[in-house]
Amino acid sequence: MLKVTKAAVLAVALIVPVAVFAAQDAKKGSSKKEHAATVASHTTSGTVKSVSDTSLVITKGSGKNAKDETFTVNAATKKDGDIATGAKVTVAYTMDGTNMVATSIKAAPAHAAKKSSAPKK
Repeated sequence: MLKVTKAAVLAVALIVPVAVFAAQDAKKGSSKKEHAATVASHTTSGTVKSVSDTSLVITKGSGKNAKDETFTVNAATKKDGDIATGAKVTVAYTMDGTNMVATSIKAAPAHAAKKSSAPKK
């Protein structure tokens, strides 16, 4: 009877740490996936140079500092506002290898024309 009790205690002593380590590994794996998803998301803004159903090119900066960035657009890309050539946009994107894939594109609202400062008669 004493040998059976010792064997049972030994078995429990070996199983408990294995279960604890397995639970910790599962938590680490999910946090790495969550961390990768948050790291992979980027945001930028600029002026639309060209737009089509499958791509968006924006220009960041102006003059000598101007830089074009090309994004892949797909059916999952959320579009908000009038995204046309010359519009100011903010693009949220993820990296797929070396390709920037737009997850959302938001056009800034057009500024209202300035009111004339001439006095009314």
